[in-house]
Amino acid sequence: MINKLAASVEAALAGTQEGATVLIGGFGTSGIPGELIDGLIAQGARDLTVVNNNAGNGDTGLAALLKAGRVRKVICSFPRQADSHVFDDLYRRGALELELVPQGNLAERLRAAGAGIGGFFTPTGYGTELAQGKETRVIDGKGYVFETPIRGDLALIKAERGDRWGNLTYRMAARNFGPVMAMAAKKTVATVHEIVELGDMDPESVVTPGIHVTQVVRIARTATRAGGFKTAL
Repeated sequence: MINKLAASVEAALAGTQEGATVLIGGFGTSGIPGELIDGLIAQGARDLTVVNNNAGNGDTGLAALLKAGRVRKVICSFPRQADSHVFDDLYRRGALELELVPQGNLAERLRAAGAGIGGFFTPTGYGTELAQGKETRVIDGKGYVFETPIRGDLALIKAERGDRWGNLTYRMAARNFGPVMAMAAKKTVATVHEIVELGDMDPESVVTPGIHVTQVVRIARTATRAGGFKTAL
């Protein structure tokens, strides 16, 4: 019987290796799998390469992972925001490597990994510093840059609903990079707020099929109430 439900975040992340490439879903704070990031900090793996749209906000989530000294390199599109002080400090001190990737290229490089494509040519970045060291071509009079897939050892994503086979749906903008990251990693761990019985999800509504998911962890939903504190729902 297929059952991908994990008893805890700790159990789902056990065995994460030093030096792993970790794909972390999220766009800013939307869809960030905070509980899984906290679990990764507790798990202890170091020398990680982290792929995310951003490079952390404030002092929690991805920023906390960076602050804990667990990350060697960040691959992202938008490393700097108003509250990206953890990344800024580490990068300026030379304690963190950065690979800057245009957002569309980031999504397509992840998708290419999941689709088994060896790479692709894109006009984005042609003629800029981002194309340095990469193959370029002129096709039909237009310049293109060759980009390679981004493959992960582990993907951490946040979904809304799931079943024991690992089929997932997402909530609105929290969907963002989750589906392509799930396809691009050797192991995918997803958190969900609701576990449903097999057949309760309309097959047409499933965004990430269970074949791309290794383990699912249910977490309590939280909401920010008056005063700024969070409570489980």
